[in-house]
Amino acid sequence: MALVACGDDSSSDGDEASGEFSVKVVTAEFPTEQRLGETVLLRLGVRNTGERAVPALTMTISVGGRAGRTSSLPFTIHDPQPGLAQPDRPVWVLAATYPRLTGSAESGGAQSANQKTFNFGRLEPDEAVEAVWKLSAVKEGRFPLLYSVDSGLGGENKAVTGGGTRPGGSFAVEITSVPQEVEVTDDGQVVEIEDPKQE
Repeated sequence: MALVACGDDSSSDGDEASGEFSVKVVTAEFPTEQRLGETVLLRLGVRNTGERAVPALTMTISVGGRAGRTSSLPFTIHDPQPGLAQPDRPVWVLAATYPRLTGSAESGGAQSANQKTFNFGRLEPDEAVEAVWKLSAVKEGRFPLLYSVDSGLGGENKAVTGGGTRPGGSFAVEITSVPQEVEVTDDGQVVEIEDPKQE
C-alpha cells in the first residue's frame, strides 16, 4: 500500500495552542458504489470558522467495524489469522504522492505517529483547504469509511463545529466485481455505456 509521509509537520505536541477551534467540513465526497480496480477520489474540505488559527489541521481516516478499528493503516482491515507477516489487508490502495491539496501537484498531509492521521498543518482564520486521496478498490464487499477532523496532535485542543460537536462523518461504500460496461465509439474511443434508468 502506497503511503506518503511528507508535508508540513512543524507543529509539535509541546507548542500547540490549547482549547477549542471552530471548523466546518465544507466538502465530503466519496463514491458509495465502486468496482474492483476502479480509481476514485476521496475529497475532504475544511474551513476554519473561528477567530484563531488552527495549530495543525488533522484528518483521521479508518475503515469502520472491528476489522477496520484494529488495523494500523487508514484504508485497510485487520486479518486475524495468526502468523501473518502483514495482517493489515487493503480495501483501497492509495496512489503515490497522495493525499494532495486541491490545486497542488505536490503531496501534502504528513502522517503522524498514528498512521491513520494526516497532518495538513496550520489553518488560518477563514482559510479553507481541500484534501484529496486517489484510491483504487481492491476488495469486494460493503465497507464503511470513517473520517474525523481535529485541530492538533497533542490532545490539549480539539476541533468543534458551530453546534459544538466533533467534526466528522462516514461513507457507506459497496465494492462489487461487476465489470464496467463499455463500448467503442465510431472515432475509436472507449466510453462507459450509460444506464438508461439513470437518464
